[in-house]
Amino acid sequence: MRGIGWLLLSQLLLVSMDATAKALSLSIAVPLLVWARYAVHLVLMVVVFAPSRGGSIMRTKHPGAQVVRGLLLLGTSLSGLIALRILPMAETAGLAFMSPLIATMLAGPLLGEKVGRLGWCAILVGASGAVLISRPSSHLPLEGVLLVLLSAVSFSFYQILTRKLSHVEDSITMLFYTALVGTVCLSFALPWIPLETMPTLPQTLGIVSLGIYAGIGHFCVIHAFRHAPVSTLTPFMYVQLVWAALLGWFIFGHFPDGLSIVGMLIIVGGGLLLSFARTRRAAMSAAPAAPQPREMSQTH
Repeated sequence: MRGIGWLLLSQLLLVSMDATAKALSLSIAVPLLVWARYAVHLVLMVVVFAPSRGGSIMRTKHPGAQVVRGLLLLGTSLSGLIALRILPMAETAGLAFMSPLIATMLAGPLLGEKVGRLGWCAILVGASGAVLISRPSSHLPLEGVLLVLLSAVSFSFYQILTRKLSHVEDSITMLFYTALVGTVCLSFALPWIPLETMPTLPQTLGIVSLGIYAGIGHFCVIHAFRHAPVSTLTPFMYVQLVWAALLGWFIFGHFPDGLSIVGMLIIVGGGLLLSFARTRRAAMSAAPAAPQPREMSQTH
């Protein structure tokens, strides 16, 4: 229950970050918002963890992989926020949940993981849900849909690389490098980011809150997975769709139509089917082999 609580809190914080960013993006350049999200996140990491960890927070065995991982998350953030600027929150969140299915499809050739028939069924189910959400009659801008899918693909590669590094790297160090890479890259781009007017005080507070939402949200995710297994938490990840629909309705006055809701539920079903397939495969691989009959055994 503690792990589920941490996860639900993280989902609310991250959706609140999306809602704040969407509102701010109507008058402030998206790269500036993403830079602020990473910069504040980096400051939080330094303030909270540097006093106790010192220089060890930057110690890594795979600096190149950490940089690539940070760039993938930066690409996810930029493309995702640009899409969120022109798409409703709920539909954006629904399409973004294609990333676990895409990651599963890529895990075969990149990690040597077996997808299996249930896994492929889950991928096809999720794809059909994405098609239903982005159908022509939904009037969603094509460029927005493509940007969300680009964000999902980038996040899928990020997940795969995270999976590889998580066995050999400290989670706080990995979190630090994602904030560092995003901040450094966008800091070089700051002179070319247009700023037509100076942000007002409420806008400034909103910009700062992006990094606070992100830092605390990801910290809650880490705590969630410390207190509960993936198989337990996976179904509750889709509560983010509920948060997105409610905040999109309350703040922006948009609620998804019936077919879009059906598409989201189909993607959720694909994700749950994928979780079931993984749990089933893990249980089968962990089960002891059946004893051989004495007359067939090679070791009497």
